[in-house]
Amino acid sequence: MPKLILFNKPYNVLCQFTDSDPIHASHRKNLSDYLMIDKVYPAGRLDRDSEGLLLLTDSGTLQHKIAHPKQYKEKSYWVQVEGAISDQAIAELRAGIILKEGCTRPAKARKIDPPDIWERTPAVRFRKDIPTSWLELTISEGKNRQVRRMTAAVGFPTLRLIRHRIGQWTLKNLQSGEYRILKV
Repeated sequence: MPKLILFNKPYNVLCQFTDSDPIHASHRKNLSDYLMIDKVYPAGRLDRDSEGLLLLTDSGTLQHKIAHPKQYKEKSYWVQVEGAISDQAIAELRAGIILKEGCTRPAKARKIDPPDIWERTPAVRFRKDIPTSWLELTISEGKNRQVRRMTAAVGFPTLRLIRHRIGQWTLKNLQSGEYRILKV
């Protein structure tokens, strides 16, 4: 029976078990600092400066079903942006954003209250004259740094990015750095 691990990846942690950059290898945290489980591999990726749900498995078939772009697996993010996000920006995100490699698929986007989550280390920069706001953004594709580029394209740069759902799996009851093992 395949094993599936739901891991709440902390900020500034590489989404791999070793650091392939010899200059930084002894300084940058990676998955081996949190997971002591043999023969599991990430099903997808999450940038070092992003946090949240990362799925790992010991099954190549399951890994493909989760991560392959043609599977159109929905991924939902809590996004803290700089500024008070406008209804117009939300509408643009819902319609799809033109990036250098083409237009994104329409996203599900809505303003949300700040989620009840862990503190980030280091904390997000704070500017007393510039408000921040939160939105939930759900996409079904995975272009490089897509969410960050989408919010920037509508005039609201991302300050904090937390993936809280992939398909039916969520971060529910997982604090930063914690994981849960499921049999699927």
